[in-house]
Amino acid sequence: MTRRSILEYAEAQRDRYFRASKEGKSKMLDEFTRVTGFHRKAAIRLLNRANQSAPGKRRGRKRKYGSEVAEALKGVWEASDRLCSKRLNPFLPEMVRVLRQHGEQRIDSSVEAQLCRMSPSTIDRLLRPYRKLVGRKGLSTTRPGSLLKNAVPIRTFADWEEDQTGFMETDLVAHCGESTEGFYLNTLCAVDVASGWTECLPVWGKWQVRVRQTVHHMRKRLPFPLLGIDSDNGSEFLNKCFYEYCRDEKITFTRSRAYKKNDSCHVEQKNGNIVRRFVGYERYASKASFECLGRVYDLVRLYINFFQPTMKLVSKTRHGAKVHKVYDTAQTPYQRLTKAGVLTEAKKAELAATYHGLNPVKLLEQINNNLEQLWRMAKRPSPVTRIMKQ
Repeated sequence: MTRRSILEYAEAQRDRYFRASKEGKSKMLDEFTRVTGFHRKAAIRLLNRANQSAPGKRRGRKRKYGSEVAEALKGVWEASDRLCSKRLNPFLPEMVRVLRQHGEQRIDSSVEAQLCRMSPSTIDRLLRPYRKLVGRKGLSTTRPGSLLKNAVPIRTFADWEEDQTGFMETDLVAHCGESTEGFYLNTLCAVDVASGWTECLPVWGKWQVRVRQTVHHMRKRLPFPLLGIDSDNGSEFLNKCFYEYCRDEKITFTRSRAYKKNDSCHVEQKNGNIVRRFVGYERYASKASFECLGRVYDLVRLYINFFQPTMKLVSKTRHGAKVHKVYDTAQTPYQRLTKAGVLTEAKKAELAATYHGLNPVKLLEQINNNLEQLWRMAKRPSPVTRIMKQ
């Protein structure tokens, strides 16, 4: 018998099967299994199946969130630059308020209430069709500095006083493309360990004086005093020029252990999540690309610090081979600074005015427009050069 004829036979027998006694059902099952070759349990499931005429009916619980809620969530997610669900979840009410304030999304009260009730797993499930994964690894240009190693103390990942704002991890990210030869731009990336406040600035080359000047420029932009700098063992930091600058400005200068990236885990994470994610891995070496990169980072600075919540590790316990980590509620660096009480009244008012005047959707649009200009300035090797290298 074909599958279609079996289903027609089952449909004809179903009413009799429902009305039959226990003994009658047993006899019908014997006959059904003998005719169709089905296993007895399969025959029971087939004959007990109701609504056979509606094969497309969805099984399980009814959907709680409709397409209107999913579309609203997608809009907020895009405006947050596709945050992960655990960081987006506690920031959803604030993000909806900001988008409504600037007229970017019209979300009614019922949809907003459903958005704010969502769990992180529900957010992941509704956004699953829209997620895309991309990635590429870059080259490392860190060369160990042989000078001042004894003068600059080592700080490991366990030595941070994470409740004190002003101690920052710093690193250089090279925009060298596929080769570290010749001149190319760099990015100075610095992150405050306590609040997560992040600063990125372009550096013209990798010379000691240029790095010191960029750090000084970064220091003037910070909304809080710079108390300490922690770097890797690269010669752009471990030199007399930078060491004397930190000493004269009363800035605590420490370094991580060689080949131990976990000692600088905060800034290493920002290197990937901010610099590589926005700028990419192309080679930049012109004055125009330097200026464009500066414009990009001026916008990214506002977007990251005011609209990108982060989670901080609260505790970590080991149970055999398993490690259980507990994180705090996701907050933006601006929210953490406001609650820390380290800002002066003038600086607090300045940051509040800046925040209320920012539109995250417009910020993202401006960032993307400048990135389009920057990518057109990338210096790519010619096909002949590629063949010669191979």
